[in-house]
Amino acid sequence: MAELTDDLAGLRIDRAPEGRGRAGRWIGLAALLAILASGGYYGWRWFAADRPVEVEVAAVTERAAGVRANVLTGNGYVTARRRATVSSKITGKVVEVNVEEGMAVKEGQVLARLDDSSPKAALALAQAQAEATRHAVSENDVRLAEARITLGRFTQLLKDGVVGQAEVDTAKAQADSLVARIAALREQVFVAERQIDLARTELDNTVIRAPFSGVAISKDAQAGEMVSPISAGGGFTRTGICTIVDMRSIEVEVDVNENYINRVRPAQDVMVVLNAYPDWQIPARVITTVPTADRQKATVLVRIGFTKLDPRILPDMGVKVNFLRAAGDESLPAARPVALVPKAAVKTDNGQSIVFVVTGDTVERRTVTTGGTDGDRIEILSGLTSADRVVVSPPATLVAGNRVRIR
Repeated sequence: MAELTDDLAGLRIDRAPEGRGRAGRWIGLAALLAILASGGYYGWRWFAADRPVEVEVAAVTERAAGVRANVLTGNGYVTARRRATVSSKITGKVVEVNVEEGMAVKEGQVLARLDDSSPKAALALAQAQAEATRHAVSENDVRLAEARITLGRFTQLLKDGVVGQAEVDTAKAQADSLVARIAALREQVFVAERQIDLARTELDNTVIRAPFSGVAISKDAQAGEMVSPISAGGGFTRTGICTIVDMRSIEVEVDVNENYINRVRPAQDVMVVLNAYPDWQIPARVITTVPTADRQKATVLVRIGFTKLDPRILPDMGVKVNFLRAAGDESLPAARPVALVPKAAVKTDNGQSIVFVVTGDTVERRTVTTGGTDGDRIEILSGLTSADRVVVSPPATLVAGNRVRIR
């Protein structure tokens, strides 16, 4: 029995040491979590404080001395004030074309000829009719002379009592009839001469001449084709011979947003830059502002004339137009350069204008003095140099010393 008791006692499980071990493990785990949380918090704070801010950077530009500021910038196109598609007044077959693209033409120069066989025949007929009428007038002039002689003879015989009054009246009526007939024939001669003029005009219409001096920019018809001032023959009939542009009438048309049209003045100086020659600045001047707005685009058309024309300026070229500030409105003497930065780079803090300048991989807060505006840029009178780079639209949380990364 004692042996059985000893065996049962050996099978007994001691709970106390296990309970104490599990509690110890929970305490150790809690301590470890506390240490990790504290380290993670301080590590996150360190990482967040040192993480670079992504920013957009713009270089400080410089407007050269003597150059006036832009008050407005727009895009437009070169146009020709005098431009014509030359056609004929009549419908006819083209027999000759004397123009090619790029050819300089003079006013009145023959550009093309149409088939003139029918107008020539009509002119010959009118001339023949006029000549026949003139012969009829000559014939009746002779008869009138004879009738007047006869009337004089009968008048004398009446005085002598040889003939009666009836014979005299008949002779007088014959003479008066011839006078009336000659007058009618002379009117017919006048009508025939007008028909000759009309036939000559129709014949002249077969010759197509340049309406003004310029340059042909397109050739629209060939010999053998039909041409008409209207599309009488459908798609097989041309409506023009060529298109001529007067290069002396070259100007620029630009659509200006109606919100900024108050910045445009008559005779205002303008600097035009052709898209084809971006480094060539062409002086120009505002001709007029067309007194109406485009309801769909909310723009106003402005016409600009070049101060001096150049063969490189061609119709329909795209241009960038810089409207210059008037000379009396300059806020700085034109004798020294002016620094320019985007307007979005300048912030106001406690009444002061500040910018953030990128130095290496950090930013520096700098107080600046601003001047006037130059389009979408602002003049910096002091505080920056042309070698600086500034942050555009700086975040509200950006402070001096922050690390930055250029976007």
